[in-house]
Amino acid sequence: MAINKNNIINFFYIFLTIHLIIWTFIPTLTNNNLPLDTIEALAWGSNLDWGFNKHPPMSAFLVEIFYQIFGAQDWAYYLLSQICVIISFFVVFKLGEEFFENKVFCLLSVLLLEGIYFYNFTTPEFNVNVCLMPFWSLTALYLWKGFRDNKIIDWLLLGLFAGLGFLSKYLFIYLGLGIDIFLVYMIYKKKIDFKCLVSIISFLIVLLPHLIWLSENDYVTITYGLDRTGTGDQNFLDHITHPLIFLGKQIGILIPFFLMFLFLSNLKSKFNFKDNKLLFLLAINIVPIAMVFLTSMIMGVKIRTMWMTPFYLFFGVLVIYIFQSQINLNKLKGFTTAFLILFIFSPFAYAYVSITETDKRTDYFGKEEAKKAREFYGNQIEVIGDLSFVKGNEWLAGNLSYHLDERPKWIYNSSNIFLCNKNLECIKYK
Repeated sequence: MAINKNNIINFFYIFLTIHLIIWTFIPTLTNNNLPLDTIEALAWGSNLDWGFNKHPPMSAFLVEIFYQIFGAQDWAYYLLSQICVIISFFVVFKLGEEFFENKVFCLLSVLLLEGIYFYNFTTPEFNVNVCLMPFWSLTALYLWKGFRDNKIIDWLLLGLFAGLGFLSKYLFIYLGLGIDIFLVYMIYKKKIDFKCLVSIISFLIVLLPHLIWLSENDYVTITYGLDRTGTGDQNFLDHITHPLIFLGKQIGILIPFFLMFLFLSNLKSKFNFKDNKLLFLLAINIVPIAMVFLTSMIMGVKIRTMWMTPFYLFFGVLVIYIFQSQINLNKLKGFTTAFLILFIFSPFAYAYVSITETDKRTDYFGKEEAKKAREFYGNQIEVIGDLSFVKGNEWLAGNLSYHLDERPKWIYNSSNIFLCNKNLECIKYK
């Protein structure tokens, strides 16, 4: 079959569909319970606010929308994860169209991402990292559109999606730094004017409710994020070992990606730093990663591997753009074989781990525990009224909130589990 524009686009949509179906079906079939972070988001969603003790509110907003539509159906939240993934893939393809005349390069920019396990093996667990992906990608797309056309609507959309990204996870700030460096440089070079600053308006409008919530709650999410890095317990060696460990992990993550790419091209190319397209791609790919590395080196903090989930979304576009003159499309057969091996291996590996390992969070009997809790609550003759609240940690109490038909609202409690009526008259369950 001849390669043409329509064939490429059709294949791309087929790929998106198959990816969505496989990665929704496999965890639905092999997991007994939703993963920890998904249950956590559902717990927050049962009692929505403009922020929570660990993260800003976007992941809770999205799962609550799905809960209102689908209820306690596990497959719906695996589907939500994959919707986030394929939206991101679609945006990567659309940005690729801005950089490549050949649609094959746009397609390859997405298919290469199957070599990074952030975009397959880890995606069934809907969490703040997966939630961030579509907003990260859309922010980058509208940064380019704003730079290219300098239209107010594109700058406003840049601010909108940047705000939604920040409401997903504060780690979005690293893409924001890359964007700021790019814009400041282009304003300095007089490639754009100050019209880009209108993006701040939509950004702040989206962010304002959360900023108010933060000030009213002692900036608890920021404190949590710093605690997760181990801030305050560093010694001198941490400023060396932690960034080196971070760098080593990133290299390891990208090995399958580059093995796939080597089927298409060697790694010889010349860099033209006067090329605005290249500068843009470096700003959204390399600068955020470099800033994370510098954070680890300066502060001596640990960088958790999963935090890097959205950082490589446009890595395929960058690599193909740099080496496009060396890409030999006659070698597509070898690339296709490597792609199919990874594309097939990843879900089988996930299924194997899910089935053979029996002590994971996804092996928890959440439905059965909810039935026991409902029976326990019903047998307490002194309790008057419906079950309206459940107090406890995000995992145990969150599972009860999700699985119980009443969908009691979750309230945080660090030690025990309490079942409560609408007046918050509670009995201890565990």
